[in-house]
Amino acid sequence: MTSSTRRMRSRSVALGLTTVVAASLTGCAPAADNRAICVDPETQLRVDDDLCDEDDDDYVSSSSGGGHYWYYVRSGSRAPAVGTSYATTGGTYDSKTLTGTTAKGGVSSDGGTVSRGGFGGSGKIGS
Repeated sequence: MTSSTRRMRSRSVALGLTTVVAASLTGCAPAADNRAICVDPETQLRVDDDLCDEDDDDYVSSSSGGGHYWYYVRSGSRAPAVGTSYATTGGTYDSKTLTGTTAKGGVSSDGGTVSRGGFGGSGKIGS
């Protein structure tokens, strides 16, 4: 066996090992049953997640004044794009009424189907 053959084997082993490690890391992403999008309840529009504070309490309709709040939708539901209206019947402001795990953020700003897990979630996972 020549040294060039040995080097090629070492490279292919390293490449294969890197692929396996990368694949296993993507499996470590939190898989939440419910994801929150940031909304403005006054205008009923979805806004950028950066406008919601991680520690924001749940919105209560009797609250005075405006603001941005987390609105929770289940995995498999459709989320609107930032700047468009959201269906107030498709989710909840009250995270305590949900079953399963929740995460704030991590939903594409372009809208679409909310999926479980994935990178980009900015929230805590919990029940």
